[in-house]
Amino acid sequence: MFNKKIHMSLVASALAGSFAFAGAAVAADLKDLHQANAQIQRAAVQSQEKINTIYEQTQELLGEYRVVVDQTDNLKVYNDFLATLVADQQRQIDRIQRQIDGLEKTNQGTVPLMFRMIDSLEQFINADIPLRTERRLERIERLRELMARSDVQRSEQFRQILEAYEIEMGYGTELAAFQGTLNTGGSEITVDYVHIGRLALMAMALDGGSAWVYNKSSGSWDKLPDSYLTSVGNFIKMARREATLEMDRVPLFAAE
Repeated sequence: MFNKKIHMSLVASALAGSFAFAGAAVAADLKDLHQANAQIQRAAVQSQEKINTIYEQTQELLGEYRVVVDQTDNLKVYNDFLATLVADQQRQIDRIQRQIDGLEKTNQGTVPLMFRMIDSLEQFINADIPLRTERRLERIERLRELMARSDVQRSEQFRQILEAYEIEMGYGTELAAFQGTLNTGGSEITVDYVHIGRLALMAMALDGGSAWVYNKSSGSWDKLPDSYLTSVGNFIKMARREATLEMDRVPLFAAE
């Protein structure tokens, strides 16, 4: 009986030890479980933070992508606009080139004409009355020098030739007086010249005692009768604005 009790007590102790060991094992497993759960929670938080970061980066990239797309569309529109401008500029260049080509052809006809105009003007001056001939021929030489200059535009050369023609036309309509020298009787004397257009070119000695008229037919100076001295003197005064314009005697040669 006593032995039976001892045996039951040992069994109870063994069971108690087993339960105690089992409880300790369960407690250890629960602790490990809690630690694992905590790790899982921390890992979940970190994963969520990574997800949030990736989402934010994705949103930023999406925004940048949209900006790039908009910029690309704008650049396409701008490039199309530039292409239109380039095409229009090319058309203008082609048109200017055609004008240049046409101008070159025009120059091929204009330049010889300009030289002929200068030559004709020189011939006219040499055949005209000796009215400031030296000055007029110097103008012809300047025109020829102008034609040889590459830095002067063709239009400016042509303008100055036309200006020379206008000056020559002016000699035929003006009443003007100027001083110069006259070769008469084998000697040079200072005289006052006066011309009425190309109608008459006269000269008078400074003392007013002698007067001459240019004879275009003979190319010489003919001395005028004393009856013309007053008239020639009046024309000189009128040309110098020293007297009012009025009719007076003009020595003319009858046409043959």
